[in-house]
Amino acid sequence: MKVAVLDIKGKDTGRKVDLSKDVFGIEPNEHAIYLDVKQYLAHQRQGTHKAKERAEIAGSTRKIKKQKGTGTARAGSIKSPIFKGGGRIFGPRPKDYTQKLNKNVKRLARKSALTLKSKDKAITVVEDFNFKAPKTKDFVAFLASLGIENKKSLIVLGDSNNNVYLSSRNLERSEVVTNSELSTYKIINANNVVIVESALEGIESNLKK
Repeated sequence: MKVAVLDIKGKDTGRKVDLSKDVFGIEPNEHAIYLDVKQYLAHQRQGTHKAKERAEIAGSTRKIKKQKGTGTARAGSIKSPIFKGGGRIFGPRPKDYTQKLNKNVKRLARKSALTLKSKDKAITVVEDFNFKAPKTKDFVAFLASLGIENKKSLIVLGDSNNNVYLSSRNLERSEVVTNSELSTYKIINANNVVIVESALEGIESNLKK
């Protein structure tokens, strides 16, 4: 599948690149996408949540009132969950949320996500570019030239570029990653995927394995 290569101003350079059918033209596997996105979101959880339970509360163990004759329910400890300052019943405990997923499934998920974006014509290829200095204004102008300034966008670079990354950091709807940082969640979450020409080879070589 051939796609036109645009320049930083959104104009056609007259060149075209061939997107590999093995990466951008497979039969999408939605279940693989689901599993990969589920794992990605699970790994965003720190799992450090913790509440003190009855045995962990600092307080007296003295029986706070006599067993009978008060007209109220019996109570043996100020640390009881029914009292203010008492321990929490079945409170959250630290937990590891990491999930295992086969590498082949993750690879299939990314190829499926790229294929869906390709079918929706939501993939744009631009020639390599750079900014003289980190400026959000320049990055916004770049997005505007592609007509995606008001959409969620994912820009995929071949190698890390500090000027481009810093220029995009203040924009909530735009994210810059390298081809090695590409994930199924980021592809699916974006309305448009902009791939720098030098990143194509890395993407295809990583996903054809």
